[in-house]
Amino acid sequence: MLAGAALAGAAPAGAVSGAARQIASGVAYRQFDVPAAKGTVHAHLLTVDLTDPHVHVDLLSPGAVAARSRVSAMADAAGAVAGVNGDFFNINETQHPGVEATGASVGPAIADGKVLKAAVPTAQRFGPALPPGTDTTDVFGVGVDRRARLDRLTLVGTVRTPGATLALRGLNQYALAQGSVGAYTAAWGPASRKRATCGSDTDRAAGCSTDTYEVRIRAGRVVATSATPGSGAIATGTTVLLGREAGADRLRALTKGERVTVRERMVASASWIRYRFAVGGYPVLRDGQPLAGLNGTTSAVRTAVGYANGGRRLLLLALDGAVAYRSGLTIAEVADEMRQLGAVDAFSLDGGGSTTMVARTAGARTVSVLNHPTDSPERAVANGIGVFWKP
Repeated sequence: MLAGAALAGAAPAGAVSGAARQIASGVAYRQFDVPAAKGTVHAHLLTVDLTDPHVHVDLLSPGAVAARSRVSAMADAAGAVAGVNGDFFNINETQHPGVEATGASVGPAIADGKVLKAAVPTAQRFGPALPPGTDTTDVFGVGVDRRARLDRLTLVGTVRTPGATLALRGLNQYALAQGSVGAYTAAWGPASRKRATCGSDTDRAAGCSTDTYEVRIRAGRVVATSATPGSGAIATGTTVLLGREAGADRLRALTKGERVTVRERMVASASWIRYRFAVGGYPVLRDGQPLAGLNGTTSAVRTAVGYANGGRRLLLLALDGAVAYRSGLTIAEVADEMRQLGAVDAFSLDGGGSTTMVARTAGARTVSVLNHPTDSPERAVANGIGVFWKP
């Protein structure tokens, strides 16, 4: 069996270094101990050979941007043979009582070549402090050339009306910049868009704006307007524009029946290759060197992804959350461990109770959880990285 012991908080079965076991051609798994500053931790590693024509990776999604699901459920629904959890996400709204936590991820997301969302403003992110020089637009992705990369994806968009052209500064995001306009599509799901008008460009806890406006567009024309953010499923082919402050003022100028054209695209900073898949988080290792300023004091259960061989070999790392190993690693230790495993570049994903690794055991048609997540039952998360195998 590839899985560890039953998920009861004990140390995993066979919690020692072991040889890799093949899940499918091009996909291998092993578990091993890692000495750390605060005690030994136990690690789970998936190695993925992207040169294998049967193998590819893609985003695991709960079916909507503003939704959550367990990694195991997302993997089984998509037919993945293995996977880990993904980006940090809007997990709660204790700072805005009465506002729905959307569950939406922080960074950009691309699945099967389709852009699902853009990044929230950096001050509005959930998760630990970012390393210097990084922000919410940072992604780990795999291009249509089947090579992995670290990059940044920035939204570039416009809202064109007969009288003006507005900048579009959001796409399916749980938070919008002050004074901006964002677009919401069917990919967002039925969750309320209220959260997008809360917080500020410097403080996630700042109050919700009372100066908002929505415009619903179908077939290129305004079909409805509202002074407050709405909720409910958005039909395919319909776009909802939501503005706050100055953005709301611009949208109030639109009238029913008026023609409006919304265009958006994601611009990569480092590659001209189109991405098949991308997920948010933050880099910890570049060109074999840890980023300057990585936290070396706060230890936690972690998930990370890295690559070697010019982006053709992936390393997916998830720490074990069993009581015996829960001391975890610092981000600086994660970067060092990924480098020792052979990664040239590495990227931190959500950790703590979100850290989950799943894979199919021999002969199984569904995945099993390989590590012991600190949350029990398994935490529902915003997205993940899925490993797929086809004959």
